[in-house]
Amino acid sequence: MNLIKEYFPELTERQIQQFAALDDLYHQWNQKINVISRKDIDNLYLNHVLHSLAIAKFLPYMPGATFMDLGTGGGFPGIPLAILWPECRFHLIDRIGKKIKVVENVANAISLKNVTWQHGDSGECHTKFDYVVSRAVMNLADLVKAVKGNISPRNINPQFPNGLICLKGGDLEKESGGVQYPIITYPVTEFIPQENFRDKLLVYVPMKKG
Repeated sequence: MNLIKEYFPELTERQIQQFAALDDLYHQWNQKINVISRKDIDNLYLNHVLHSLAIAKFLPYMPGATFMDLGTGGGFPGIPLAILWPECRFHLIDRIGKKIKVVENVANAISLKNVTWQHGDSGECHTKFDYVVSRAVMNLADLVKAVKGNISPRNINPQFPNGLICLKGGDLEKESGGVQYPIITYPVTEFIPQENFRDKLLVYVPMKKG
């Protein structure tokens, strides 16, 4: 939790309480439903919460912006971002119903009012969003194809045209063939200089003209 306050020192007391509550909540739910590797659950704040928040070090806070979190699992990156950006709306989707159950219960437990959730995939969601966020879900070409119909035609911020922002690891070149949009990559360590993120990338695919 101290890591979160270190990188985001302007958190309100409410946000601090919400972030602090995640530790017990995810430990409890992980005993019932394995949403985080049991080897990794004790690294919740570094490897999951802070990693998710790298998106907020790249994208400026835009009150009123809307986000889809595709393949959210137990709520990453959507729940940490929703805590940090209370005036944005987040819709969290996953194909695995028991993971959405975790999302629902965690969001309700911390009174997170700017989050909705859905059991399904992007093709079953007919709403459009300013941005789609994702964390280690599928290869980039498939991800772009899956979400292009969910990107809103409006541009809430022409400096950051609507599109996909995802957190990836591995060889991006192998999985990006055929993508017809610009692919802009940043090392996560550019935003959060932690050794654990040395091989992680933040990938931005603008899908509307600025």
